[in-house]
Amino acid sequence: MRISLGQNEIIHLVGIGGIGMSGLAQIMKIMGFNVQGSDINANKNVENCKKLGIKFYIGHKKKNIKKATIIVKSTAIKKNNQEIKEAKKRKLPIYERVEMLSNIVSLKKNIIVTGSHGKTTTTSLVAKILSESKLDPTIINGGVINSINNNARLGKGEWAVLEADESDGSFLKLPINYSIVTNIDNEHLDYYKNYKNLEKSFIKFINRTPPIGKCIICLDDKNIKKIKSKVKTKNTLTYGYDKNSDYQIINSRFSSKNCKFDLIIKNFSGKKKLIKNICLNLIGKYNILNSTAAICVCINLGIKTNVIKKALNKFSGVQRRMTKIFEKNNNEFYDDYAHHPTEIFSVLEGVKKISTRRKITTIFQPHRFSRVRLLYQEFAKAFKNSSRVILCPVYAAGEKRKKNFSLVKFGKIISEKSKVQVVIIDGEDDLKKYFKKNLIKNEIVIGMGAGSISTWIRNLIKFL
Repeated sequence: MRISLGQNEIIHLVGIGGIGMSGLAQIMKIMGFNVQGSDINANKNVENCKKLGIKFYIGHKKKNIKKATIIVKSTAIKKNNQEIKEAKKRKLPIYERVEMLSNIVSLKKNIIVTGSHGKTTTTSLVAKILSESKLDPTIINGGVINSINNNARLGKGEWAVLEADESDGSFLKLPINYSIVTNIDNEHLDYYKNYKNLEKSFIKFINRTPPIGKCIICLDDKNIKKIKSKVKTKNTLTYGYDKNSDYQIINSRFSSKNCKFDLIIKNFSGKKKLIKNICLNLIGKYNILNSTAAICVCINLGIKTNVIKKALNKFSGVQRRMTKIFEKNNNEFYDDYAHHPTEIFSVLEGVKKISTRRKITTIFQPHRFSRVRLLYQEFAKAFKNSSRVILCPVYAAGEKRKKNFSLVKFGKIISEKSKVQVVIIDGEDDLKKYFKKNLIKNEIVIGMGAGSISTWIRNLIKFL
């Protein structure tokens, strides 16, 4: 869809505090558009918008859109939102975020990164390599990249690197040149209704690869492997530890500060190519996979391997992806966004590999009752590499509490299936009291979840 945008338009973003909406707002502001927005609360994303001079309203009210001529809404915004109802009454054009984003990046060459897990880090890695290659990309990411202290940046180059959200099918609306699919998992079935529909969406996404582009897919992922024969396009490249991968990872080494690996590239100008000693200052097998996806795209863009290796070695990570918050009495406190069983298992497996003698305490705040209900058994098995789990109440994210849900029963099944000690707490104050009494020395403490747990972990600094 082509959207006609004049410089005199006043574009109001409903739900501007979301990571994707705030990124879009900042890009549009830098491009010279008159942008404003509203959300229930202010946050770091809003502060980044305000620094650029974007007007922000707390709360959703009719008067906020008094002068607006175009409305852009987040998918989280309900139909009964006051601003949306008023916009409809005034017959203002209303667009979904992805429609506006697609319009904004339509003049760029786009690298779209999607998948159930790992897309934020992978997007950041691609962006880092392109930036170090002096290609000056436009970046719109689902997390704050430490090196630019933001999730969005308007570049002068011809390439844009975008994290695409599969949660509502909107990733099918973005213009593609190159793309990456990291994995496919049981996630967002509240939207898709069943796994088969989710799978069909990913097949459709891969088939949208243009003749002059490539779709990079992970052959280690069992669900991607399963759909590979259903994909019509031949413009795919595979990566992973799997020996049949076009980009095969070998000789992985892990330490407390980084991971190293070698990479075999098959059919590189008609022959095999070996890249040795690739170093990434992140931990975990999953991050080796993420960086390999980034390498694959960038090599196909013609970027030299020595430039790629230097960029990966300089990569400083993404906020809320095993971000170290503070240290106290040789206890290290980390913040991580993991809120799905696969993510939780991968993070804890990575930490365990490099910290075999240290106690790992996981503070887990489940996100959404619907996700817990759907993946109940998977969550129960996800904490096998943790020494102890502190289980917080479910962060509902707007959902109604399920009457038949018991946090105590959930804790018991985690204890049984993961063979781990589980402590149930009532909230943030309870968490502070627990650590005041029970924190000794030499522990790794990881706060996990997509809700308020990030704030709770940061608040522990003052308390301890």
